[in-house]
Amino acid sequence: MRPHPSIFRKLRQLYRVTRESYRQPLAGTHREPVLVEHDQLGVTFIGHSSFLVQIGGRNLLIDPVFTRALVLLRRQRRPGLRIKNLPPIDAVLLTHAHMDHLNPRSLKRIVRHARKLTGYAPEVIVPTGVGDLVSGLGFRMVSELDWWQSTELRCSDGQPTGVEVTLTPAKHWGARFFKDTHRLFGGYVVAGAGHRLYHSGDTAYFHGFHEIGQRLQPQVALLPIGAYSPDSYRAVHTSPEEALQAFLDLGTAHTLVPMHFGTFPLGREPMDEPPVRLMAAAQRARADSMVRVLEEGQTLVQNTKAVKHAGTRSAIQQG
Repeated sequence: MRPHPSIFRKLRQLYRVTRESYRQPLAGTHREPVLVEHDQLGVTFIGHSSFLVQIGGRNLLIDPVFTRALVLLRRQRRPGLRIKNLPPIDAVLLTHAHMDHLNPRSLKRIVRHARKLTGYAPEVIVPTGVGDLVSGLGFRMVSELDWWQSTELRCSDGQPTGVEVTLTPAKHWGARFFKDTHRLFGGYVVAGAGHRLYHSGDTAYFHGFHEIGQRLQPQVALLPIGAYSPDSYRAVHTSPEEALQAFLDLGTAHTLVPMHFGTFPLGREPMDEPPVRLMAAAQRARADSMVRVLEEGQTLVQNTKAVKHAGTRSAIQQG
C-alpha cells in the first residue's frame, strides 16, 4: 500500500519548519529569579508556556520546558531562568502531554534540583490519563485531576499549604503519540493568599471562559497568543484577538499575561507578530493598560492589597 499523500506533505512541512528553526542564532538571556514575599503573587515568564509562580509562600512551575530543542525543532529564545537558579520547587503543574509542555528531561532535572536544595522532590499535578508519563521521573506524589476537580498542595510532611489547584476545561487535544487520545488536557486556576491565577494551557477560543470566570474568579490570566496561522490551527489555538476576548470573557481578571509565542516556531505567522497584534487589539478595546507582555525572566509582582483595592494595577520587576 502506498503512503497517503498527506503524509508526504506533513513530512515536508516538518522538514521546512525544522530547517528554519536553526537559521537564526539563539536569542534572549538568562536572569536571576525575583523572589517575592509570602503574601505576594510572583509570575515569572520562562518562555513559551513555562512559568515560575510564587503564591502563598509556595513555588510552582507550570509546563516547564528548559531544553534547547523538542526532538528536532530548536527553540528560538533561551529560557529566562536556569534550573540551577530556581528556588525550591513545591509542585509542578502540567496542562497536557504535548512535547512543548511536558518535557521529561526538564522534569528530571527539576526533581534533582529540588532534592539537592531540600532533600525531597516536588509533587506533580496532571490531567487524568497523563500520570503514567511522569510516574517514573522521581516526583514524591502524582495527582491526576478531571475538569473542575481541585486539590490542595501539601507540604513534604503531608500538611496542607492553603494553596488550591483546580483543573479547568479547554478546547484542545491531549494525545502525545496521536493514538493515546484518552489523555485529558486543560488549564489551571491556582488560588492562595488572596490571589487567583489562571493558566489556560493550550486552547482555542470557546465559551467556557465565561464559566471559568464565574466559578473560579481568576485575577491574573496567562493566555496563549501564538500558532494561529494557518487559520486551521485556530481549531486548537487562539489568535491574539481571540485571547483578548477570552480575557474579557473571564470578567474578573485584571491582568493578561500572554504566552505560547516567540519560543518555538509552531505556526506560520512571523515570530514577533503575536504580541504586536495583541496590543493593537487591546488598544482598540481600551484594555491595553491591563496587558503585560513579559520578557523571558521578567517577573510580575502582585500585592494582595493591590488586588483588593487597586484592581487593575500590577507592578513589573526586572529579574
